[in-house]
Amino acid sequence: MAATICRSLCCAPPPGRTRKTTQASRRASRSTTLATPLIHSTSKKKVLVPIGLGTEEMEAVILVDVLRRAGADVIVASVEPELQIEGSSGTKLVADTSISACANEMFDLVALPGGMPGSARLRDCQVLRRIITKQAEDKKLYGAICAAPAVVLMSWGLMKRKKMTCHPAFMSKLPTFWAVQSNLQVSGELTTSRGPGTTFEFALSFVQQLFGDKSAADVGELLMMRLGGGRHLKKEFNKIDWSFDQTPRVLVPIANGSEEMEVVMLVDILRRAKVDVVVASVEKCIQVVASQNTNIVADKSIGDASEHTYDLIILPGGAGGAERLGKSKVLKKLLKEQKESGRIYGGICSAPAILQKHGFLKDKIATAHPSVINKLTGQVADGAGIVIDGNVITCQGLGTVMDFSMNIVHKLFGHGRTRSLAEGIVFEYDKS
Repeated sequence: MAATICRSLCCAPPPGRTRKTTQASRRASRSTTLATPLIHSTSKKKVLVPIGLGTEEMEAVILVDVLRRAGADVIVASVEPELQIEGSSGTKLVADTSISACANEMFDLVALPGGMPGSARLRDCQVLRRIITKQAEDKKLYGAICAAPAVVLMSWGLMKRKKMTCHPAFMSKLPTFWAVQSNLQVSGELTTSRGPGTTFEFALSFVQQLFGDKSAADVGELLMMRLGGGRHLKKEFNKIDWSFDQTPRVLVPIANGSEEMEVVMLVDILRRAKVDVVVASVEKCIQVVASQNTNIVADKSIGDASEHTYDLIILPGGAGGAERLGKSKVLKKLLKEQKESGRIYGGICSAPAILQKHGFLKDKIATAHPSVINKLTGQVADGAGIVIDGNVITCQGLGTVMDFSMNIVHKLFGHGRTRSLAEGIVFEYDKS
């Protein structure tokens, strides 16, 4: 089915902490809307993020989202004949333009996401090769993550005499003397990193290099990142078993203004865990424009998705997106059936406030983004980024979503599969 493009743009709210207290309210009131760039300049920094068939969607979307929040003018360019590409875990993204349209442009940064065969598709694009070769010759910033340092930059000879890192599965392709096993390696104009689980660190490094230490710290704080080690605290109440005899089926509804990082991280991680994930648009078209202007194509409409039942329904955040999800009669009907049947559901960021509004958090302990935490009329778990209460799971959003998604995998499949998945995406996993 051909997708009609919906262009109504919505904003995502800022992060912070938990609990309905006067102090929390003051923190939330001081927060800045995350859709608003932190850097205001007459000459924006221009960034190119190329994508292709099989690009790792978490890496691409986190890079774009974080840099746009910092104030960069980010162009997503497809190296394929068409603008729409399918990522390595099946998420469909639509680029802003083609790579050929960028051939004569000047960029302050060119950042390559990884993934396979996405990295090979980038490597085989001669236009991109000329762009990034000139970037290196002009001593301007460039970088790559996951498979891309070894598959793309090494094959182009752009990492000579540079310390570098990449995904553990590709480390053997790097020169032993120059290879380093660190999550992030900055060597002059070149920055490399290891995988989806290190992409926030990779993206914030570019924010620091483009805009300075303070901007990087500000963006990291707004995203609720914990870059010095340690995971986001999870609290679980009224513990029940989430295991299934069959492959779990999960519904992730999206709308214009949904937070793209939250959608993509959740869907990508669950699909890696072999969960059957359906992304459904509540809009009149299946292509939505997310909160930071990333174009995502859903698998189907919410009407078509409603023909099935789901083991889990998880609502992503983004202030505008969550509001639009809350207005969907079809989704509300699905959630009502989910609650009445005792099946699992939950929300991220501002979405728990929508669940609360429609009575789906009654008698449940929960958390939410600090800008909406005062809308939760029930008990709020103090200090927790992720809260599970029986068959309901909620989290604060953004930087907590990778932990949130891994906790779902752990509840569904246990420690073994979760640890294996964490190793594959280079994510620090604490089995406790």
